[in-house]
Amino acid sequence: MGRTADAIAEGVAIATSAARLAVKNHILVGTIAEGGVFDSEKYIADAREALRAMAEESEQAEKTLTELRKRARGRHSDPVGTHDYRDRDVRNLRRRAKQSHGVAMRLREMMDDPEQLGVIVEEARKAAWADVRHNLDRRLKVEGMRPDQDPDYERMREARMQALRLVDLQALSSQQRARAKRLKKQEKGADKDSSKTSRGARGSAG
Repeated sequence: MGRTADAIAEGVAIATSAARLAVKNHILVGTIAEGGVFDSEKYIADAREALRAMAEESEQAEKTLTELRKRARGRHSDPVGTHDYRDRDVRNLRRRAKQSHGVAMRLREMMDDPEQLGVIVEEARKAAWADVRHNLDRRLKVEGMRPDQDPDYERMREARMQALRLVDLQALSSQQRARAKRLKKQEKGADKDSSKTSRGARGSAG
């Protein structure tokens, strides 16, 4: 493969990977966060749209590079910035535009290929499940771990105890004080009611 073909292949691989990541995220949201079911047709449409967006980016890049090449032609002075191209850059700009064109064309072809779209969706599904499995394994290990199995137990023990003292115990103390105040207020109210009842009884007897 030539230099341009290699660059196109690399660009397509990067775009395919990005499409796979986008579909994986859609799967995680749709099936896990929103409690939906896995619908391959829906995610094939998502894969197609992801490829379309990246094809359009490549087409815009080709257009921009072509305009830069036209402006650079015949200019031989020293450039004043990174993107201030000159005649000596024309060949490189043409090659980069050709590469962007090749990537866009290949992505457009993939958009119309159900088999390749299906491969992207299946790989995205496997990646989504791997993420879920990894998170479950990690949570189960952390929640079910004994102190002697936790390599960070001693290092984190003091921090946990400090948090307990500063936060949990203070909150508990505050709750106890509030409860004591409520009980005291209730007792005062009961005493007042009792006094009123006693005075009323003496008045009736007199």
